[in-house]
This record gives sequence, C-alpha cells and structure tokens, in this order.
Amino acid sequence: MSITQQYLLDTYRARRLGEPTPPAPGTHDWQLVRELGGYREFRAVVAGRPARGRLRTALSRRLPARRPRPGC
Repeated sequence: MSITQQYLLDTYRARRLGEPTPPAPGTHDWQLVRELGGYREFRAVVAGRPARGRLRTALSRRLPARRPRPGC
C-alpha cells in the first residue's frame, strides 16, 4: 500500500467516524527535520559538548551570563 492510498483510507475512516482528518503526507516534514536537529543539539549539551546553531542562540538570549560567586 502506498502512502497516498494509506492517507486516503485514513481520511475515509476519519470522515465516517466524525474525527478530524489526518495531515497530508509531507505536510510536516521540514518541521520534523528542524526538531531532530534541535534534539541532537540538546543531547550534545547534556553530554557536555558545546551547543551550536539555534540552541546556542536561544540559550545566549535567555540565560544571563553566570558570574562566579564571591568566596568560591
């Protein structure tokens, strides 16, 4: 069964059951690619490697620079 046939079958079932129709194939592909990149960056930071790209930009905008505490 091809992707198009599965989509048509899912759309038919959704209409018969009164549920919202599923998104068309390929609708959210780029969003998924961006999210996977963000997940990889997140895993790198958790593992102790430096952040790059959008995650680094987001972190630099939201978090104030850490200053050492006196007496440490």
